[in-house]
Amino acid sequence: MQYPKYPQSELKKIAQECAAKVINAADGQSFFETPYKHIVIDNFLPAELAQACSNGFPCIDDPSWEVTNDKDIEIKYRTNWQSEFDIPEGLIDTIRILNSGQILNAMGERMAIPKLIPDPYFTGGGLNISKRGGLLDVHVDGNYHDATGLNRRTNLLIYLNEQWENDWGGEFGLYDKEGKVCLKKVAPLFNRCVIFDSHDYSFHGLPDPIKFPENVNRKSIILYYYTLAPRPSSQIATNEPHSALWVKRGLNDKRGNKTRKYT
Repeated sequence: MQYPKYPQSELKKIAQECAAKVINAADGQSFFETPYKHIVIDNFLPAELAQACSNGFPCIDDPSWEVTNDKDIEIKYRTNWQSEFDIPEGLIDTIRILNSGQILNAMGERMAIPKLIPDPYFTGGGLNISKRGGLLDVHVDGNYHDATGLNRRTNLLIYLNEQWENDWGGEFGLYDKEGKVCLKKVAPLFNRCVIFDSHDYSFHGLPDPIKFPENVNRKSIILYYYTLAPRPSSQIATNEPHSALWVKRGLNDKRGNKTRKYT
């Protein structure tokens, strides 16, 4: 498949345009403070680039996918990228834009988290697919990055579902500080970008098995961003390193622990 080839100058222009959308996210329209800071921007990427991302998604039997099948908390496929050289054609330009200085500065300014940096190791980040029956229990994400010792602060998602209907489910749910009550749902619409605070009270998930048709998968890009500075004390429930903590596991990780060793 042929993908559009963008010169450096055009990619920089796109990054600047996307950054402007983040900075100018309007209060109560695309920027929200509750239940925790988050941004929702439709038509985030140029249409041609968003389509290239969708077309570039690996087939479900591609060896780049890791299958997670923890039936009560997580059923999905996730890429196992180790560096930018694992990113498929059709997606590499978008990942470069999302990890660019323009986007980092824009997110930092609008979310009030200065000095954000991306993850060149793509630990946990990359592409996600959920098939019919897939789910993601309500949880908070891990707080530390093993390769660098940095603090996770922000998540960014771009949905690439060219088909979606209300009764299919799969909305991104934002929950209260205990992870018990869903306060908002965001539909996974094509080329919709969601950015949100990642901390010990930013519970999120899609705990109900999705009802997508058998031949249609829920697709997204997800990237994580970090700072050397720690999270504010108001965002910390556990000072020590921890993995994702799941509501159905009593706010423990998959091994039944509250914390983990920093490797």
